Amino acid sequence: MNTKYIVLNLLFVLVSFTVLGQEYIPLWPEGKMPNSNGMELPRIEKRERVTQVDVPGMYAFFTSKEENTRTAVLIFPPGGYQKLTYNIAGIQLAKWFNTFGVNAFVVMYRMPTSPDLKNPAFGPIMDGQRAVKLVRENAEKWGIDKNKIGVMGCSAGGGLAVNLATINTDYTKINDALDTIQYRPDFQIVVSGAISMRQNAHKGSHDALLGKNPSPDTEILFSGELNVNSTTCPAFVVCAANDPVVNSLNSISYYEALLKANVKSALHIFPQGGHSIALRNNPGSTELWTSLCEAWLREMGFLHK
Repeated sequence: MNTKYIVLNLLFVLVSFTVLGQEYIPLWPEGKMPNSNGMELPRIEKRERVTQVDVPGMYAFFTSKEENTRTAVLIFPPGGYQKLTYNIAGIQLAKWFNTFGVNAFVVMYRMPTSPDLKNPAFGPIMDGQRAVKLVRENAEKWGIDKNKIGVMGCSAGGGLAVNLATINTDYTKINDALDTIQYRPDFQIVVSGAISMRQNAHKGSHDALLGKNPSPDTEILFSGELNVNSTTCPAFVVCAANDPVVNSLNSISYYEALLKANVKSALHIFPQGGHSIALRNNPGSTELWTSLCEAWLREMGFLHK
């Protein structure tokens, strides 16, 4: 057996290892990752943007015991399903969540551009569902309430977060202990989300995830606004009216579907911000989104200790 995979298997048994000073948790045991051709891929990264993931996993950012609200959020970095902007739209957000008692995990998921994937469109959702399950399975050990686990993402990462909240099929079963664990999140935070793969779809995200000529059924499956029902978890949705990349109608249509299904949610459309709504230094009133998000989490009961 390849030495690299012997080491990775041992590390999986031990649950986590350290990367860049942060705890890194592999999602799959060696040899059991679904939707894989078994290729050994290097991690490819440039300018803090990963274009190829070697070992799907997540960086863990645990809050202090004194401030722990027992809530957790999994953050899915953006990048149009072609790269993962994991620092500015992942790690920085995780550290911000820590400041008000939320444990955070930055998920490094397989992108459909990976040559190892048998079915490219299902790589991100498989890894996302597995990540939620892994946090829920270890909730007690990590000081987390298994009923207070949310997902968050910007742009394509927001689209993936929505898919995790609205897709009703479990794609992660590999005949291990996590097969029976619930993969659906308890809340969702979506910023400038590339949510629709049908009307108003962001072409880059659509083509990267599904290909240029997908079936209508596949487009519907990955269009969150078409799959909302009364069991969908509450959502906090943010976008800018002047977004030139992802049409704000993505967020509006999604919120409309949540509203019709009586899902308790919030929608904030700011006049400025374009497709660059960030943690800090946003234009005008867009700077308020982080305060509003924290207030919403508190209002929904997720920040009660």
